[in-house]
Amino acid sequence: MRVTFIAAALLLSIGSLQAQTGITKPDNIKPALIRGPYLQAATSNSIVIRWRTDSYTRSRVQYGTEPGKLDQQAQNADLVTEHKIKITDLKPNTRYYYSIGGYQYVLQGDENNRFTTLPVSGTTGLFRIAALGDCGNNSVNQRQVKDQLIKYLGNKELNAWILLGDNAYPNGKDAEYQSNFFNVYKDDLLRYSPLFPAPGNHDYRDNDISAKYNAETHQTAYFQNFTMPTEGEAGGLASHNPAFYSFDVGNVHFLSLDSYGLEDNSTHMWDTAGAQAQWVLNDLAANKNKDWVVAYFHHPPYTMGSHDSDDEDDLIAIRENFIHLLERNGVDLVVNGHSHVYERSRLMQNHFGKAATFDPKKNNLSQSTGRYDGKPLSAPYIKDSANTLGTVYIVSGSAGQLGGKHPGWPHKAMYYSDNEHGGSCILEAQENRLDVKWICADGEVRDQFTMMKNVNKHHNIYIKKNETATLTASFVGQYKWAKNEATTRSINVTPTAAVTKYTVTDPYNNLKDTFTVYVSK
Repeated sequence: MRVTFIAAALLLSIGSLQAQTGITKPDNIKPALIRGPYLQAATSNSIVIRWRTDSYTRSRVQYGTEPGKLDQQAQNADLVTEHKIKITDLKPNTRYYYSIGGYQYVLQGDENNRFTTLPVSGTTGLFRIAALGDCGNNSVNQRQVKDQLIKYLGNKELNAWILLGDNAYPNGKDAEYQSNFFNVYKDDLLRYSPLFPAPGNHDYRDNDISAKYNAETHQTAYFQNFTMPTEGEAGGLASHNPAFYSFDVGNVHFLSLDSYGLEDNSTHMWDTAGAQAQWVLNDLAANKNKDWVVAYFHHPPYTMGSHDSDDEDDLIAIRENFIHLLERNGVDLVVNGHSHVYERSRLMQNHFGKAATFDPKKNNLSQSTGRYDGKPLSAPYIKDSANTLGTVYIVSGSAGQLGGKHPGWPHKAMYYSDNEHGGSCILEAQENRLDVKWICADGEVRDQFTMMKNVNKHHNIYIKKNETATLTASFVGQYKWAKNEATTRSINVTPTAAVTKYTVTDPYNNLKDTFTVYVSK
């Protein structure tokens, strides 16, 4: 009798637990899709697909390289509402189509459910990455910025998009993520573009204890909602920490950093002996072979928009203590949010003081606007492998929130500043050329710049009589060949003279390669 009583009590207890969790719901009853799908932790051969349902179900993703032939699948038998399926053994730089659901039903799956795996780390191509800062406020501006980014892309797609922090206002709570972030991007960017986020201060307000507790424990909706590639699987050095990590999109190396949280309960990003700063140094040292290096985090070292980098302690600490680590280790571009404006510097270095101390002659490595549009002083910013100094700083915090300026507006370090228009940035990298454009909520591209590396070269070429030499410009763009009407990047020549010189320039005469071909008998 005693054994029977215990067994009966146990069955009642299990039944009560099942009733509380809802895990008794049969898998063939279709739940409602609450969130997603969205693409996380993409690599050249894997991806994580996440979604949320209103009841506990099993998870299955069907996928394939043709929209009507999803002939592969990955699944998880656990009964969950937060679904996370990692697909592995994929081909690099390849488009796949997918559906999500349970074992006996499909929740969603059409031609818009697609993703393209990342290119192999270090390879070249034309890569597009969008950057959205301070986006999650469910505003008209947020939706217009998104729509104009998609319109600009047309039939081209993003390899990835990055978040610059403050992704869900006002407090980064899960309900705010749902209404102000996931619901806004669910039908487009989240479905087909891999996302790599960074946190902001508003993403650390998600509980009733204290901001310091959040900063120490990282127990917030941000860390629950996103899956980061923390083990080096996407390129870069393993961080073993979802607050900061790195990844590669081909020959472009990205570092996603946390400028608000605390590591080891004590150190910030700008504490140079701390865990995050030391990881940054090691990661940069391990990725010197990448053509482009981009660091992004929430708090900007230079701004006079809705925040003042002369007066706020964390911004001052980043400028005085941290950015020299980036500049001295070859970071080409730093992208921030926090200030709800757009600001962009020239190619610069070594400015660690207040705005009034900025010296254009000393701190700017180029007086060009970098716009590369044929106007005076608009040549591309040029770097080379031997001289990696020079960084461009961008504040792009108006993809949702918008406006504000302090008395020091515009910041002296900034070539271009705008506090009236919302927008997002798109990075387009092709071999040794990097273009950045600021696409506004009305569709206008109000700022742009181009950076190139290892251009303006001279080559000596030796061939024998009647042999053909192939001459290839060092830069990506448009071409004017002297002594030849070709407009292609490469030409074939068969000179008869002992010594013949060739030149190729861009249409604006900002770039020039020379070739001396020596012909022997």
